[in-house]
Amino acid sequence: MSNYVIITDSTGDLSAELVREMEVEVIPMEFTVGDKPYKNYPDNRDLPAKEFYAQLRQGAAATTAQVNAATYVETAAPFLQAGKDVLMLIFSSGLSGSFNSSCLAAEELRARFPGRTVRTVDTLAASMGEGLLVWHACALRSAGKTLDEVAAWTEANRNRLCHWFTVDDLHFLRRGGRVSGAAAVMGTMLNIKPVLHVDDEGHLIPMEKVRGRRQSLDALVRHLDETIAEGENGTVFLSHGDCREDAEYVAEKIRGRHGIERVEINFIGPVIGSHSGPGTVALFWLGSHK
Repeated sequence: MSNYVIITDSTGDLSAELVREMEVEVIPMEFTVGDKPYKNYPDNRDLPAKEFYAQLRQGAAATTAQVNAATYVETAAPFLQAGKDVLMLIFSSGLSGSFNSSCLAAEELRARFPGRTVRTVDTLAASMGEGLLVWHACALRSAGKTLDEVAAWTEANRNRLCHWFTVDDLHFLRRGGRVSGAAAVMGTMLNIKPVLHVDDEGHLIPMEKVRGRRQSLDALVRHLDETIAEGENGTVFLSHGDCREDAEYVAEKIRGRHGIERVEINFIGPVIGSHSGPGTVALFWLGSHK
């Protein structure tokens, strides 16, 4: 049995089944739909994913909150008290202040438990890109790698974790300031679908525009073909904003390609989905670069 615990946050969009398989501790982030607060548990116990997206489609406003330092302390302290060390793999600092909170928590925890190791790593990743990086970390732990070895691998490879995605409704990107109001209206009229990725600083960056939904999904596969690291991608992650059929279309295109044997598909959770909206499809793999 490992002498350390891996903790992450629910922005990794890991399913409850994957969380059990990986033996990872997930902190549920908070979000609000309308005036009602929820927590984003992997099993969606507070609000089912399909219901969340139904509310977005009906015009409900959703907001999110970063994890505060106290929550990281409360989550990690019982493991440290029990004699375990802690490695925290945290949502991109380019998209949230959660990593800074985890650093403050780590300082407090080291002071309270001087005999234990507490490390926190900025994954520079989001959604199942973060989830896939954590999946690789858990696999290394299962293979006997130490906490320091896993942390070093994560820092060395986080900018090889490719995030490419497309959205179906430009107005959610408009709300987040990613496109202008005029561009959202014109793009909707012309059936323009943006293709975006997460860059080396963990920021969300529009990369290209294509016309039509099918072409935007094909663009995700094209980018995978261009950068995937051969022999390192037996498992690839794929997330969606309540559009399973489109996700399955992409999965069918990539299964068996480049040695891909397993494609894990899950909802984009409400924390990320509040900003990307219904109809988002995102593909994640280890590449030569982001």
